[in-house]
Amino acid sequence: MSVEDKSVIDIITTDKQGLLVLTISDHLEWDEENEHLLLLQDKINSYLDFIENGQLAENYPDKADKKIMIQIVFKYQTNKTAEEFLAVAERLINEKGHIFNFYKLKD
Repeated sequence: MSVEDKSVIDIITTDKQGLLVLTISDHLEWDEENEHLLLLQDKINSYLDFIENGQLAENYPDKADKKIMIQIVFKYQTNKTAEEFLAVAERLINEKGHIFNFYKLKD
């Protein structure tokens, strides 16, 4: 499970506040060709599709009424292009009524 496999939700948990957290596990280094960014965009879109097309409610009916957070855990520090993309992704995800979060794993 990773950012490279857009057909899979990497991790689903419920946090202490009761949020349903859908986590993307991103282990890739950043590249100048932005291939990594395209993979990440596809993965985020697949998470949104999972929520919006009813698969979440179908697969997890007991969690369907929870507030949702899409979270990305990065192995590598983001670059400027990635940070700009993440700001746009956050705005779009928030507009859909969800929460967006990302962080880099500690070394």
